[in-house]
Amino acid sequence: MKDLIEKALGSRVVALSPLPVGFGLAGYKLGLADGRTLAVKARQGPAHADLRLEAYMLGELAHHSELPVPAVHIADPDLLVMDFIETDGGGVSSSAERHAAELIARLHAMPRRSFGYARDTLIGPLPQPNPEASLWIPFFREHRLLAMARAAHAEGCLAAKLLIRLERLGERLGDYLIEPPAPSLLHGDLWTGNVLVRGDRIAGFVDPAIYCGHPEIELAFTTMFGTFGRVFFDAYGALRPLEPGFHELRLSLYNLYPTLVHVRLFGSAYLASIERTLVRIGL
Repeated sequence: MKDLIEKALGSRVVALSPLPVGFGLAGYKLGLADGRTLAVKARQGPAHADLRLEAYMLGELAHHSELPVPAVHIADPDLLVMDFIETDGGGVSSSAERHAAELIARLHAMPRRSFGYARDTLIGPLPQPNPEASLWIPFFREHRLLAMARAAHAEGCLAAKLLIRLERLGERLGDYLIEPPAPSLLHGDLWTGNVLVRGDRIAGFVDPAIYCGHPEIELAFTTMFGTFGRVFFDAYGALRPLEPGFHELRLSLYNLYPTLVHVRLFGSAYLASIERTLVRIGL
């Protein structure tokens, strides 16, 4: 790895330290003799997807949005080398939440041609299908909610009775969700670990799971682990007002998707949240 990086970038590696990255990958912070500091992900086995897909997603965000994302320098199936984004280790302050709201609102503001994407992507290490579609609710039903639920069931993570209840919800989604005026480009995996802060500003967004969808699914995900709160939503809403009922119900329905992702990755502890949401709507 060291030889490949030095040859490709024309500078010696003079410092190396581990970075936590997860999902069967090795992570490193590299210092080069020319002064650059880089972040590296290296695949340790065949279980993780081709790292060129992450490079593709970062490139798409860089090209189609103003989000601060790391520039990619090397991308091959087993190795991803990109800029290292400096942070100060602090939490997400109110000022950083307002800055995040401005960035995310601008990301969502540019209408896209269709839901889905030009190619399938990933959320974490899991496949995320993106067939292009003209309507959001059927796309969310088939390619987010039920695709993830059926995969969880096939892997033995989700009981058949719970899958049936989610399929019944799928039949009724039109009663609860709203079609947006147009698709929006989404980062797709906005939680605290993927939001890098320096001072009172957002320094960068990493580990995307891009596709075009309803901004509400992105906003819902930011609440799942308390990444953003009222300051963020007030600032976002001032730029892009939310339809009534988002916080009351649609937020919980959209978070079924990332919760199912966590069921597949981390186990049954997340099933209770799914049960609560289904009981709430009488399923």
